[in-house]
Amino acid sequence: MKENYVIGVDYGTDSVRSIIADAHTGKEVAAAVYYYPRWKDGLYCDAAKSRFRQHPQDYMEGLEHTIRTCLAQAGKAVTANIRAISVDTTGSTPVAVDETGTPLALRPEFAQNPNAMFVLWKDHTAVKEAAQINAHAATFETNYLQFVGGIYSSEWFWAKLLHILRVDEQVRSACYSWVEHCDWIPFLLTGGRHIKDMKRGVCSAGHKALWAKEFDGLPPDAFFSSLDPLLHCYTSRLFTETYTADQAAGHLCPEWAERLGLSTSVVIGTGAFDAHMGAVGGQIEPYHLSKVMGTSTCDMLVAPLEEVQGKLVKGICGQVPGSVIPGMMGMEAGQSAFGDAYAWFRDLISWPLLHFSQGKELIDRLIPELTQKATAAPPQENDILSLDWFNGRRTPDANQMLKSAITGLDLASDAPKVFRSILEATCFGAKAIVDRFNQEGIPVKGLIGMGGVARKSPAIMQMMADVMNMPIRIHRTDQTCAVGAAMFAATAAGIYTKVEDAMNAMGQGFDSEYHPVPAHAAIYEKRYQRYHQLGDFTVQQTKYEH
Repeated sequence: MKENYVIGVDYGTDSVRSIIADAHTGKEVAAAVYYYPRWKDGLYCDAAKSRFRQHPQDYMEGLEHTIRTCLAQAGKAVTANIRAISVDTTGSTPVAVDETGTPLALRPEFAQNPNAMFVLWKDHTAVKEAAQINAHAATFETNYLQFVGGIYSSEWFWAKLLHILRVDEQVRSACYSWVEHCDWIPFLLTGGRHIKDMKRGVCSAGHKALWAKEFDGLPPDAFFSSLDPLLHCYTSRLFTETYTADQAAGHLCPEWAERLGLSTSVVIGTGAFDAHMGAVGGQIEPYHLSKVMGTSTCDMLVAPLEEVQGKLVKGICGQVPGSVIPGMMGMEAGQSAFGDAYAWFRDLISWPLLHFSQGKELIDRLIPELTQKATAAPPQENDILSLDWFNGRRTPDANQMLKSAITGLDLASDAPKVFRSILEATCFGAKAIVDRFNQEGIPVKGLIGMGGVARKSPAIMQMMADVMNMPIRIHRTDQTCAVGAAMFAATAAGIYTKVEDAMNAMGQGFDSEYHPVPAHAAIYEKRYQRYHQLGDFTVQQTKYEH
């Protein structure tokens, strides 16, 4: 059998990871990670304003560093047999570009301007714009939000574009088009020179940019220009056609072939979001909710098109044919804060340690130690209760204005007890997503866990099984998103005719499964109802405040 290897590149929130995988067995032969230096230094961000921006140089440097490192690990024989590269990224993480498709931050005059950089998925500066899009859409006979759960989010494409155009006149004047991170990297690797040549993925287009076959593409210009004249003509500079991630975007251009040490014969696949490719890397099955659990969660579900025809699930992040597996309906949901909620509490209680150098080495141990202590005892019905909305609510029913709450505190409330309530809250938020699918006629028949939290936190996964009152299988692959990208690369290169074949051949299977403890599940069901009551109260307070 001819040797074939593929590269999967996974752009996360804090770093980019690349792997080289054997295209026939899925075996990982090399891996490398690169932490974004500008992001790590906190540049261009302001958490108090929910502004989170990333510089394209971080992405480019990370791409070159990780792939070159992988190739050095793998050796010349493997390097000579690299067939394809596919990329996944966070999203919606768009950027303003000029007519050549170059992000404005790569031009000298915009090099330090946050508004010219990628607007990270968790940036919520466009809350006002999202609310206006929702109100505006309600005035149209055609429901342009029907395929994105009926609510447009400040985390998404159009809200972010409108916000940037409004707040920065210089960027507005130079911005020719608006591009998702997952579409820009393949364009970069293939040597794209004009924005019209960029192949946009159906994943990002359908879930975040309101693209749908039923609309013959994007909603019409009149929809956007009547919202704000600043959006006039943007649809004409965007796209009509979209591509599934099993399709090639082109071949590696000479410039990047030289930078990476690869051949120009290497195929570059169409890009997609991390959780969508991660679901494939984690061997998603129809009606099994695949949960990629990291700083946030992104939950993917696929179903045969003919079985869900005509069903629209309210309050999720969209349902798009082919966005996960071509030929199947892809449905996305998720939580805006998961691991981020745990990190918030860690940082809160470690504030003194951060200011005294001798305590810094203890901080990395806090979350594991807290988790162990917090989960040592069984759940109690009247324990401290929290909401998981530390970064707003993604689904069900997007509302980034919402805040978290912690109730039931007294003088006996110590750090492990409060932390346990936060762990439970993230599990309750996950259950709310499952309930919404079930209520809308899309049965969730199983759970698949992936990502750092799923792999590293058995106690949290046991809690998840108890709260859901369903078993959850944990995929054995540490880098499911990068592995999923590798599977798509193998398909784009023609090694497999469809991504399901790549998934079956390259998938590494599951190495653990958590089953609910009936006594715990009964208590959590009561606490879950209280979670909803606290949530309803908090929603009302938010309405009053705003």
